[in-house]
Amino acid sequence: MIEKDVCPARPVLLLLEDDAAVRRSLQLVLEGQGFQVRAYASPTMLLADHRGVAAASCLVADYRLADMDGIEALVMLREQGWGRPAILVSAHGSKALTRRALDSGFALVLEKPLRQFSLAKTVKQLIVGLDRAAAIPSPIESSHRA
Repeated sequence: MIEKDVCPARPVLLLLEDDAAVRRSLQLVLEGQGFQVRAYASPTMLLADHRGVAAASCLVADYRLADMDGIEALVMLREQGWGRPAILVSAHGSKALTRRALDSGFALVLEKPLRQFSLAKTVKQLIVGLDRAAAIPSPIESSHRA
């Protein structure tokens, strides 16, 4: 398989979600907001994609997954030297889960259901900084400016 070159204007985002419908929906929204999304159904698939992980600017991971949870997946990425920001998503949030996630290296925890465009804005803020978040224009924003 030949991989497409990563355009610097389209940051690479890792999306770890085991629910196919949710994964595809988030992928479409995030791609529409200017990201190149590499979507994975399991942590095992994510951890095996060394090239994709190396190119990534951010991780968005579901908490409850089949073979390990999203926190364990990030811990394994950190052990491999990956140091980019990460967001944990959970439908079963609690103070204990949030504390565990933050202690494990997540920048923040978002509860489901997600407001998809808010997720894109949050990711932009994490990877390019608050002052530069608008520098990644979405096709929707660009069409309104024309």
